[in-house]
Amino acid sequence: MQKSTLADLSLLFVAFIWGSTFVIVQNAIQFLPPHLFNGIRFLLAACVLTLFIKKTFTKAWSKELIKAGMFLGIFLFLGYAFQTIGLLYTTSSKTGFITGLSVMIVPFLSIWILKEKPRRIVFFSALIGIIGLFLLTLGDLAGINIGDLLVLFCAIAFALHIVFTGKFSNKYEPLQLTIVQLITVSLLSFVSSLLFEKASLSFYDFFNKEVISALLITSIFATALAFLIQTKFQQFTTAARVALIFAMEPVFAALTAFIVLNERLNGAALIGCLLIFIAMILTEMPSVQKIKRANTEQKHEM
Repeated sequence: MQKSTLADLSLLFVAFIWGSTFVIVQNAIQFLPPHLFNGIRFLLAACVLTLFIKKTFTKAWSKELIKAGMFLGIFLFLGYAFQTIGLLYTTSSKTGFITGLSVMIVPFLSIWILKEKPRRIVFFSALIGIIGLFLLTLGDLAGINIGDLLVLFCAIAFALHIVFTGKFSNKYEPLQLTIVQLITVSLLSFVSSLLFEKASLSFYDFFNKEVISALLITSIFATALAFLIQTKFQQFTTAARVALIFAMEPVFAALTAFIVLNERLNGAALIGCLLIFIAMILTEMPSVQKIKRANTEQKHEM
């Protein structure tokens, strides 16, 4: 299997993990404030990954690696923070669509920051993916408010995280880079919780089954494993394709909600899922130039 194909499948698995744990997180933050939940979640994930650090890696801890990890961690934290605060002022359907705009933002940021030249099909498929996300979430875009703007900043932050992960992922050891990111998000989340979340918490809030199971599942699978996979495999694909693959997250979230909560998708949502699948297929198609080149080479061989 080619590295690019393995990378795409691995990143699709990450989108599945994130989408399938959405219901679990929603239940947990009914007991713990979002920033505090994220602080504990990312701290546990960092602790899990430190168990797999080899002794030979200790010499590779450089200032450059730590700076890169903290830099990525800031964008990751901002994505979660803006999304959480924005949800206080806007609807979840609008939040889902606006967050999905990162699919469109990434190709343009890649040109500006990474000096990439994506094929036209990537832009076209990104547009189809956004239309699919809109139909899936059915957000009411009338009347933009402060919450919508905050979620827009969330989309930009996630897009920047994807772009810069592509820049740093092939320069440093993925495991170490991931750990620094997770610790950064955890610290910033705890600070934000102290500053903005004043709710009093009981012993039951911390140690009920929903919170403990959610923290274990999200910290191990949706955080430690997911971000390690992203950091390791993104070096074998483009940032634009990563963003498009991650557009599958709401599809998996919708399927999980259907299985667990018996939430049914309407016709528009099903069409949205189909469009996202089409967008992923289109981005894998070779360009016209490559097809012509392959045909020419085949003729010469004959």
